[in-house]
Amino acid sequence: MVSRDKHVAVLMGGFSSERPVSLMSGNACADELERFGYRVTRIDVTHDIASQLAEVKPDVAFNALHGPYGEDGTIQGVLEFMQIPYTHSGVLATAVAMDKELSKRLAKTHGITVAESKVMNRFDITSAHPMQPPYVVKPVAEGSSFGVVIVKEGQSHPPQVITSADWKYGDRVMVERYIHGREFTCAVMGDVALGVTEIIPQGQEFYDFDAKYAAGGSNHECPAKISPFVYQKITNMALKAHKAFGCRGVTRSDFRYDDRFSEEGEVIWLEINTQPGMTATSLVPELAAYAGHSFGELLHWMVEDASCSR
Repeated sequence: MVSRDKHVAVLMGGFSSERPVSLMSGNACADELERFGYRVTRIDVTHDIASQLAEVKPDVAFNALHGPYGEDGTIQGVLEFMQIPYTHSGVLATAVAMDKELSKRLAKTHGITVAESKVMNRFDITSAHPMQPPYVVKPVAEGSSFGVVIVKEGQSHPPQVITSADWKYGDRVMVERYIHGREFTCAVMGDVALGVTEIIPQGQEFYDFDAKYAAGGSNHECPAKISPFVYQKITNMALKAHKAFGCRGVTRSDFRYDDRFSEEGEVIWLEINTQPGMTATSLVPELAAYAGHSFGELLHWMVEDASCSR
């Protein structure tokens, strides 16, 4: 039974590259929480968020922020300091998950299969390939595939965009072996894997920003049509990552599956998202619906699960 007196502040917007995505998630969640009976205040987060929260005095903060400041331990630390219960994972889990180098080290330590990679200064990638193509260059601490560059087999030189003046994603980048194959994702809610979805980009080379958020950018096949063995392998790794990182609430792990040479193939864990997109048609709500939870029920569970010391 929802307490209609419970006041939920939905934190959205902010000032990362993912502000537009956060506004979409935040407004979708706020609309549904209001329909579900909660009293909701929408907060477009500024650098004065502590004053904003002090003025609103919410019972719970629903964190719909994406990217730096929102899913790297920063806003979580503010909420811990102010003792406002909040959704999703806590300070340490989000900080480690947001750093691709640290997250891959932790995942590998816990027996989760990751691709070979190295972290470099972008200005060291100039005249010679840092590894044999094909490979991927990605910012160490960005989400939504911002700044991801694929270097194809046979390309004669490293990507010039990495060292250009237009690059705005920081100097530390990860160079990672490119994994051929299909894209999958698995959501975890509490300590339960909700299922596996195959993401099929439409017109894009991989699941980039447009594939994620543009109309018709990708098709989602839920549940994924793969062998039970591979399906179970993906859910097991997603659960293992959720627990290894010390995550709470809802997370989503992304995978590549190369089945060119055998059905068992190669399943590679890419990353864990501690603040996955949360519109009604986003991947996590789709997987929740497959597992029997409506969008409103999913958000209700997240609000009631909110706490400090996460």
